[in-house]
Amino acid sequence: MATTKKNATPFSDALRFEDGMRLSDRDPRATPAFDGDKADGKEALVAADDELDELQERLYAMSRAGGRRRVLLVIQGMDTSGKGGIMRHVVGSVDPQGVDLKAFKAPTRAEKKHDFLWRIRRALPTPGMIGVFDRSHYEDVLIVRVHDLVPEKEWQGRYATINDFEKELVEDEVTLIKVMMHISADEQKERLSERLERPDKHWKYNPGDLGERAHWDDYQTAYQALLQRCSPEGAPWFVVPADRKWYARLAVQQLLLEHLRALDLAWPVADFDVESEKERLAAL
Repeated sequence: MATTKKNATPFSDALRFEDGMRLSDRDPRATPAFDGDKADGKEALVAADDELDELQERLYAMSRAGGRRRVLLVIQGMDTSGKGGIMRHVVGSVDPQGVDLKAFKAPTRAEKKHDFLWRIRRALPTPGMIGVFDRSHYEDVLIVRVHDLVPEKEWQGRYATINDFEKELVEDEVTLIKVMMHISADEQKERLSERLERPDKHWKYNPGDLGERAHWDDYQTAYQALLQRCSPEGAPWFVVPADRKWYARLAVQQLLLEHLRALDLAWPVADFDVESEKERLAAL
């Protein structure tokens, strides 16, 4: 099986957005940090499930002993970029009791009465949990910018607000993993065409997606800006090539694994006398 080589670059290093990078220079069909093909990638994805499941359980167990660590996985991307596949094939492989999944749609009337981070704060994961945002607070410097939903001065000020907010999260023991699913315009067109051609895919098709596609270049500019302005050391962005679905799923899984490993999670020590409990159990 071809997986990441023992001395290969970690996915976190290969996919991290660095200052000065141009999104237009990143190949959406590339497979950074992986030297295998589609079959190898699918095999590697399954092979890592057990470790991911155990690390998630350790994270949860530590919270039962008073630990405050938690993880927040933010997934952003254009329509059809594969966000749903990440939810099914990566997030779906861990115990659902240890995951808080939130898909952010257009804000409701009630949500609009508050600042743009109000609904985000309410959805943050509690200690021991892996929180997953399908879209996020970054919509407020993406769709809001592209469609002129608020004055430019307002959305321009949100970059600094987001950086301050994420700094708070990191200081509060939240491990942030921000992923931009980088799909090409040609691949998006193929996926939209497939949804129209196949009756079993019609439910996925949204006529509004074509309206958003018409703003493709504007969205690329908006993504470039948020990557450049909101990728500090403690909360960097990772740009995942998304034209190959199998690779994108593997890459996000490995990013999650690498961050969980870095937490050096250990099973909490029993707060009772184990031997005494064994004796009590044996006597019953």
